[in-house]
Amino acid sequence: QVRLVESGGGLVQPGGSLRLACAASGFTFSEAVMTWGRQAPGKERESVAAISISGTTTSYADSVKGRFTISRDNYKNTVYLQMNNLKPEDTAVYYCGAYEHWGQGTQVTVSS
Repeated sequence: QVRLVESGGGLVQPGGSLRLACAASGFTFSEAVMTWGRQAPGKERESVAAISISGTTTSYADSVKGRFTISRDNYKNTVYLQMNNLKPEDTAVYYCGAYEHWGQGTQVTVSS
């Protein structure tokens, strides 16, 4: 079955950076569009980035455009989310997704 395991979250100061990773298994990773989503307390989950199967096409939510970069390594079955210039409003649990499945999430907290 689809298994997605996120890592790399933590506590960071405003303006800082984090790189999240998601290890995928249970499906043909190189044939799957991958997404990153996040859910802040009291809010619904929102998608923040997506990447095509080849990695050549990416899309971002307006709130993270220019600060976040999604990438993938089809040899390692891993998708990444590089997050720069983090803001307190980026605080959330971050999930990676494929085929309407989501991982367990990793907490990102942006605070001074």
